[in-house]
Amino acid sequence: MENENIVNSPIPSKYKPISAWGYVGYQLLFSIPLIGFIFVLVFALGGTNNENLKNYSRSYFCWWICILFWRLKTIFLIVFLLQIS
Repeated sequence: MENENIVNSPIPSKYKPISAWGYVGYQLLFSIPLIGFIFVLVFALGGTNNENLKNYSRSYFCWWICILFWRLKTIFLIVFLLQIS
């Protein structure tokens, strides 16, 4: 009896899962150079009520920060190595 209540309980819209195709669509949207960055910031900073979309946008933003640091480190190392030789 308890399991039926858990299975049949409605999920609030705040916690509705994103479908696989939803993730593909958001991936494509976030890949657009300037518009995607704006959407990532809007969704990550609370422009949506869906917690899953908010967390996905935050993870996408963190990934961009990691790539930015990696590129800056690489550029710094290349410049440093060119100055040595």
